[in-house]
Amino acid sequence: MSLIISYLAIILFMIEQSSIERLKTSIDIVDVISNYLELKKSGANYKANCPFHGEKTPSFVVSPQKQIFHCFGCGIGGDAIKFVMEIEKLNYPDAIEKLASQYNIPLLYTKGKSGYNDEKRVLELLEQWYKKNLTQNQSAMNYLLNRKIEQKSIERFEIGYVGSGSSVIAFLKQSQIPLPKAVDAGIIALGERGDYYARLTERIIFPIYNANGSIVGFGGRTLGNHPAKYINSPQTKLFNKSRLLYGYNLAKRDIYDKKRVIVTEGYLDVIMLHQAGFTTAVATLGTALTSEHLPILKKGEPKVILAYDGDKAGVAAALKAAKLLSANGFEGNVVLFPEGKDPADMVANGDLEQLKKLLESGKDLAPFVIEQIKTSYDINNPYQKQKAIAETNSYLNSLKPIVREAYAAEAARIFGTAAAYFKAKRTPQEQNSAAPKMQKDPAWEAVLKTLINSEGLIDDILNVIDFSFAKSYEDAFRNLAAGNLEHPVLRGLQVDESVPVLSEEELKKQIIQELEIYYKKRLKELMADKNLTYSKKSYLIRKIKTDILPRLKKGEMVGVFEFEV
Repeated sequence: MSLIISYLAIILFMIEQSSIERLKTSIDIVDVISNYLELKKSGANYKANCPFHGEKTPSFVVSPQKQIFHCFGCGIGGDAIKFVMEIEKLNYPDAIEKLASQYNIPLLYTKGKSGYNDEKRVLELLEQWYKKNLTQNQSAMNYLLNRKIEQKSIERFEIGYVGSGSSVIAFLKQSQIPLPKAVDAGIIALGERGDYYARLTERIIFPIYNANGSIVGFGGRTLGNHPAKYINSPQTKLFNKSRLLYGYNLAKRDIYDKKRVIVTEGYLDVIMLHQAGFTTAVATLGTALTSEHLPILKKGEPKVILAYDGDKAGVAAALKAAKLLSANGFEGNVVLFPEGKDPADMVANGDLEQLKKLLESGKDLAPFVIEQIKTSYDINNPYQKQKAIAETNSYLNSLKPIVREAYAAEAARIFGTAAAYFKAKRTPQEQNSAAPKMQKDPAWEAVLKTLINSEGLIDDILNVIDFSFAKSYEDAFRNLAAGNLEHPVLRGLQVDESVPVLSEEELKKQIIQELEIYYKKRLKELMADKNLTYSKKSYLIRKIKTDILPRLKKGEMVGVFEFEV
């Protein structure tokens, strides 16, 4: 099949509602949000620190049963599409297309235009062209073969080649791809003089996929004298290098099975490690490990092995990553390769036994950090030692309490000092961190949650009471009656496991109790009312005392609409 596919033949329009519904039923909100946040199981739900407002105590809840999220701190919430809209700052159609692209779910269109599928098709088309170029360029093939990359690895990682910038522009035009669309996909850029130029030229090409196997960009290794040895695609709607790990799409199954992930520094390290059987290897994309990588690394709860170069830059990167991982509850260790060697070189040289021993003999994250802190000071100088211990304590206080306690003793051993120097400092981190909240009323929360789950009872309840009975929950009650379950209070109740759902009998008892409170209060008001005539006041007081309250005591719901002044 020819690579020269008419782009103009791909006509994309407004997304059909049936496609949106199919997307909603095909994706899981926990999986979607866990690409951005580290979620922790909490009963039937999951919790995390809210990404939309600063907090130290998790109040962000995700319900897999309801397929919604809700933050009890700032009130934001909704479904998976709403989350992607908020976290990525996208409009509704763009969020749908991003999720559809991420999870390989086809969309149907009616009239209008689309963005993500356009860009994805551009990337797919260029990927095929790059692969074809590699087979026709002997110098590029020789480079890969000289690095001992086998043909099966070239095919598995879909490695390609791009030549001159003019050939890229010519291919885009020949394929009838609008150049602005190629800009959106990160393939070309617009120069200061208004002319287009290719971002990647004269380079070995490494396609980059997201965790679900959709192509999102490219990396390129120069074969010329370009000062930048490696270049990645720019930030686009699909490509965010801080949330991607090279090779993860191929490694994730083994990561889940083996409960281990090897994090390296480059494309070739990943390719060669996989070639040698270390199929849980991934790499950051020319950037240090960041907090944005943590959600993807957390999937499957693997042990993380940081496999970095042993030079100064590698040690610094390993130290930063080890601090980040250990502070966020990851288990793992650090492997520093001897200077002048890296995983790719060791595989190419056949040093597989030594490589295996290195990967199995790493130092645990916390001891590695503590030792690195120690070596950065002259601990023979008491003032320097004091600073080193203070920095170590600061690091230990970032760990979970039980982990901190375990490594405090290790810190004392490393520094050759008393364990008392590494006692935990208790700080009131949670005080005053939460914003003022509305007055909670457990009884009305239970009533509203029951009505959410049994909407047919709403009319029965509104036949005997009005919205004002719900007091601070009145607005939520009105929204519930109107069918708007997106109200923050109602959404929160749906994910709050501590709020019970009442039986019909329990609901009736609760409403009767509310009516008793109402009529007793009304009785006091009547007795104090000086504007009523004696006969009218006597009639109303007698009606409440001898008719309404006894009927309520017998379990009859006597509605406020029966009582008229």
